[in-house]
Amino acid sequence: MGSRTPLPYWQINVPPSQREAACPPFLANLQPKDLSIISTPDALYCTITWPEVRKIIAENRIDAFQRVPSDLRRYLAYHWKLKKEYGSVMEFVLSERLRWKEPIRAEGMPFEKESDIKILYNDWPYGIDERIVHLVIWTKFELEDDPLTDDLTEKARREIDGFVGETFGRKVGKDNVIWFKNWKSLKSVHAVEHFHVMLYNADPAFIEEITNGDIPLSRKV
Repeated sequence: MGSRTPLPYWQINVPPSQREAACPPFLANLQPKDLSIISTPDALYCTITWPEVRKIIAENRIDAFQRVPSDLRRYLAYHWKLKKEYGSVMEFVLSERLRWKEPIRAEGMPFEKESDIKILYNDWPYGIDERIVHLVIWTKFELEDDPLTDDLTEKARREIDGFVGETFGRKVGKDNVIWFKNWKSLKSVHAVEHFHVMLYNADPAFIEEITNGDIPLSRKV
């Protein structure tokens, strides 16, 4: 028997009847990391466990997070569509997800007023254990960065720690919550301040309450 011709990367994880001969525009000119993931069959993907999540964040290796290959494909396709329709992902997030109008101005000091904060699902979560809930905390106020390290200042870290402990830790336990903030180079949405919170085995009723019944886009499209 002759050897099988390898599929081009844009046909992997696609049913035979839906495969396109030409590469779709949303998969053209991918960064090496995305190209590697898209080229991987879903069956070979290893789900990220809660201990692995904690280790990645503790070591500040945020770039180690990745999506299931077929989910990344959907994510890239949807972002390509948003940019065509809204001009940028940021415009979509502001107008449709946050419903905040520019210029964005905080009414109080960091974490002082609920109106300056919105808690939503991460619309396109990473390939993590299904018991892990991934939320995004959007803020109208800036979270201070150290320009020398491209990381949060100690003051900003203390402020976030306090908010996360009070809002989530008391409900799920300190060992079942962890947060991180993307490096600027890894942000998919710039100009709107946000950080990420992951919860392990949280009560669905609590998640519904804290997100005001939010549903991530990945479940809608």
